[in-house]
Amino acid sequence: MQQIQLFELASRQAEWLSIRQQVVSTNIANANTPQYRAQDVTPFQSVLDASNIPMARTNSAHFASVGLGSDNVDVRDEDLNNEIGNQESGNTVAVASELSKSGEIKRQYELNTQLVKAFHNMMLTAVGK
Repeated sequence: MQQIQLFELASRQAEWLSIRQQVVSTNIANANTPQYRAQDVTPFQSVLDASNIPMARTNSAHFASVGLGSDNVDVRDEDLNNEIGNQESGNTVAVASELSKSGEIKRQYELNTQLVKAFHNMMLTAVGK
């Protein structure tokens, strides 16, 4: 029987979202700190690309298999926001952008949770519980 990787994928994404939320919160908290440089994490796609968990392809029309792993979630300086640039204090945090990221993280986490819940219910139905 083939292993089901959905739960591990969801777990890795939840971990990545947690790290990203922490970085975004730190950016917002330091919005008035002189010389603070806004940061972000590597995209989740890079976490998927660096994994060693094989994903099955049951049909040739499906996407090619990729792996996942969150060991390489790196926090890096964010690209300079052209809208605000460097502020007089040297700070590079755009609060509106950070709040937008926070909302995006919330939506992704809710989607992740709902998918796991639906898959769990489907598995319970399949075993007759």
